[in-house]
Amino acid sequence: MNALASPRSYSILLVEDDAADAMLIEEALAEKGMTRAIARVDDGVAALEHLRDPANDRPDLIVLDLNMPRMNGRELLAVLKDDPSLATIPVVVLTTSSTPDDISDAYQHHANAYVTKPVNLDDFLQSVRGIDAFFLDIATHLPRD
Repeated sequence: MNALASPRSYSILLVEDDAADAMLIEEALAEKGMTRAIARVDDGVAALEHLRDPANDRPDLIVLDLNMPRMNGRELLAVLKDDPSLATIPVVVLTTSSTPDDISDAYQHHANAYVTKPVNLDDFLQSVRGIDAFFLDIATHLPRD
């Protein structure tokens, strides 16, 4: 963490429809000593409702699965990055897909990173911790409103 920055809690919006994956992601994020407020929704429609609700804090990071019902991650990413009020929130795609088309599409829609979910449990947890460490501890954030 930046030594000059004052410690504060970080907010993550997890957009993941698989309950087991969500539990593992939340567990890996909760292991950090610094507070991580994690809100979880099951699909893109619920994510937009959450993000546009003035009662909810703006997240510091969105962790996004691609394959979900109603509005999938590809569609949500396009909406997020086309909305000036949401476009600056970093989005990490965390998904099972490793197809070149999905990776290319995510980056064309301005995903900040694309991570394929490892099959091995330890590798999965390490990937989530790496996302957390980079985007919430190392990267500089826009000031909160």
